This record gives sequence, C-alpha cells and structure tokens, in this order.
Amino acid sequence: MAKTAYASNKAPIRTPRGTEYDAFAHVTHSLSAAAAKGAMGFGQLAEALHRNRQLWTMLAADVAENTNGLPPDLRARIFYLAEFTAQHSRKVLRGAETVDVLVEINTALMRGLRNGAEPA
Repeated sequence: MAKTAYASNKAPIRTPRGTEYDAFAHVTHSLSAAAAKGAMGFGQLAEALHRNRQLWTMLAADVAENTNGLPPDLRARIFYLAEFTAQHSRKVLRGAETVDVLVEINTALMRGLRNGAEPA
C-alpha cells in the first residue's frame, strides 16, 4: 500500500530557481496588494517591504560568495539591485516614493528566473 501511495504522487520536484521565483512572486504580490490599500495598508506595506528586503539581502549574500557560479557582472548587478532595494524601501516607508519600481525590479528578476535568462 505504501508503494502505491508514493508512486501516485506526481508532484513536480522543486528546483532552487523555482523556489526563488515563488518567493519573489509572493512578496511582489504582497507589495502590490498593500500599496493598493493606500494609507490603510501601511502596516501590510511595511511588512511586505521588510520581507522583500530580506529576500534581496539573502540574494546579495549569495552572490557575494566566491563560490557563486554566476558571471561576475551579473553578480555585481544583483548586489547593486539589493542595495537599491534597501534604499528605495526606506523612501517608500517615509512616503517619498511608491513601490512601483520595486515591483518592476522583482518582476524582471522573476522573468529571468522563469526564462533561465539573466535578470535585469
């Protein structure tokens, strides 16, 4: 019976790239949804910005490692985007900017992950 139960499981195997895509898709949706609520969604927006910065910080730490297999110029661009995301997030929290550019950056990264191409 156990053999049959395991054999019928046709769930796809998750790849690291797919996991990264899903994490960015989730946080990008959260950013957009919170921003759409305006002032009433500020708490949700702050939480979504925090999670977005966490993702970008992890990505920056990964590309900063000497063992990272990405080309050096791509690693540098990803690191720059992580720094930009942190700075822009502070501006959003102060009300000086919107999340639009963060959503665009995440969407471009997701497109790169989905297509196997280099992100913006």
